[in-house]
Amino acid sequence: MNVPVLSLILLVIAVLISCFTPLNIGALAVGFSLIIGYVGNVKVGDIVKGYPANLLLLLAGTTYLFSIAQTNGTLDKVARYAVKMVRGRAALLPIVLFFLAFGLSAMGPGQITISALLAPISMMLAAEVGISPLLMALVVGNGAQAGAMSPLAPPGIISANLLAKQGLTGVGGVLWLNMLIVHVAVTVLAYFLFGGLKLWKEESSTQAESLKKMQVEPFDRAQIATLAGIGLLVAAALFFTLAPLASPALKKLPEFHIGLGAFLIGAMLSLGKVVDEPKAIKAMPWATILMVTGVTVLVELMKNVGGIDLFARLIAKMSTPGTVTLVAGFWSGLVSAYASTTGVILPAFLPMASPLLKELGGGNLLALVSSIIVCGFVVDLSPLSTTGAVFIANAQPTHDKNKLFRDMLIWGFSMAVVGAVVSWLAFTVLGLP
Repeated sequence: MNVPVLSLILLVIAVLISCFTPLNIGALAVGFSLIIGYVGNVKVGDIVKGYPANLLLLLAGTTYLFSIAQTNGTLDKVARYAVKMVRGRAALLPIVLFFLAFGLSAMGPGQITISALLAPISMMLAAEVGISPLLMALVVGNGAQAGAMSPLAPPGIISANLLAKQGLTGVGGVLWLNMLIVHVAVTVLAYFLFGGLKLWKEESSTQAESLKKMQVEPFDRAQIATLAGIGLLVAAALFFTLAPLASPALKKLPEFHIGLGAFLIGAMLSLGKVVDEPKAIKAMPWATILMVTGVTVLVELMKNVGGIDLFARLIAKMSTPGTVTLVAGFWSGLVSAYASTTGVILPAFLPMASPLLKELGGGNLLALVSSIIVCGFVVDLSPLSTTGAVFIANAQPTHDKNKLFRDMLIWGFSMAVVGAVVSWLAFTVLGLP
């Protein structure tokens, strides 16, 4: 069989299996890489070279540090203090939770961890104060998604690594801003459609009392140390990124590696007994790390044997230079409604961007990349995606879970179309960065 065709078929099979079974696509992708290697006469050593060791260190380091923060209760306590800030105003609660989810996600844990952290408390509060569970899930989930392209969060790290291989560097801030703008827009839409304005008109003393009675213990020594450690990592990442831009004399600063820095800070915290370290290591998202790095092995091999070029040619047949953001964005969103954006869409679709534009005879790479990323994430409040599923799982007994599932499914699939159209208008028609 033609090797490029075989590689693309196996990628499609792996994606379909990951959509409809609990199997980890990363493990499957690595296994399929061996089959392609045998058929294409590719040496095992060359396949192994495709394993993203740098990406592994980045993901493992940051998730190690934030697993410590999650395990010792630091993140949960931050969330509870944020809820106390609304002082009984139920209408403000979804808004505060959106920005809390955004901030926590951007600090490093990413959208899945923060959605899983905030889903129990947000859905409980929705039931207690009479907020629509659909509204609460969409607002909090989109907040977490909006922070996902931070240079400290796994999707931001993964995207930066993949785009650097295509010569596209220094665009992390633009991609993050695009994510924030689109997710703010769809969140405002959800707030208007699903009862946000009604909360301002019908706010009751019962709602206020439910929020005011929430008890939060002060941060303990371990949690204060954890917050300081996270702050140190964020400050170091910002300093080593921005200082050379501010002063040419600082261009000789040594390179800072976020993953290694996170390992160092996390290890110091563990030595200080701020957490049960085995529990924190167990809480790390190993399945996601395997998923992302495994798919990257397969995609790197596909690039070498011509599979990615074939994928680009197929998308190009459906597109023109003026519609490529619309078409690629739609397919990114449609697949993401079933599959993992971080584990499937980013490693499979982003490497296709440059070959696709080459096939079309040119175009704006940043616009295409922005469309793929935004459309992949904006559908993830579908209950078939992990982010949406955690809110369904934490729905309260008073919530109609079947209705919530149906409503979130409709929202998720509608976002495949809405995201593609918005991306096309923003990045192609208006030419926004």
